[in-house]
Amino acid sequence: MHSETSSGPGRDAAAHAAREVIELLEVLWNRGRDMTSPAPVSSSQLRVLYILERDQPINLRTLGEVLGSAPSSVSRMCDRLDALGFIERSPSSASRRELELRLSSRGDSYLKDLRERREAALLDVISAMPPAERAALATGLSGFRLAVADSAQRAGAGGAAESA
Repeated sequence: MHSETSSGPGRDAAAHAAREVIELLEVLWNRGRDMTSPAPVSSSQLRVLYILERDQPINLRTLGEVLGSAPSSVSRMCDRLDALGFIERSPSSASRRELELRLSSRGDSYLKDLRERREAALLDVISAMPPAERAALATGLSGFRLAVADSAQRAGAGGAAESA
């Protein structure tokens, strides 16, 4: 990160604006999630689905490490997701004592539908913006994404990595 961008009055204003946007996105996301499934998943369960989509197959222990959660909590989340048909459990090929978790086709469909609804909601809002503001938003979000990746990489180097 550049030293001239790490402090200053604009930093606080940007953090405030980002917080407000995140709160608005949460409202949009919840509308989309509520419309996607008769049994929407919690934010924690949704995070599990994203992790499984990216890192499958994965065992409960590794999933717990990625989430930073206790094994019993992870197991309960997976029980609920399994009951919804969003994940599949199977014996591990590496160890008979472990189960591998995978995103099921229903879980994959849920995520695809959720993303489509979210994107449609975003497109409705973004379409109302003037072209110059859309371009500025794209540039700002690109910079934000890079800063998040840089921050996560530095946190990982310090032994406190969190993914997803």
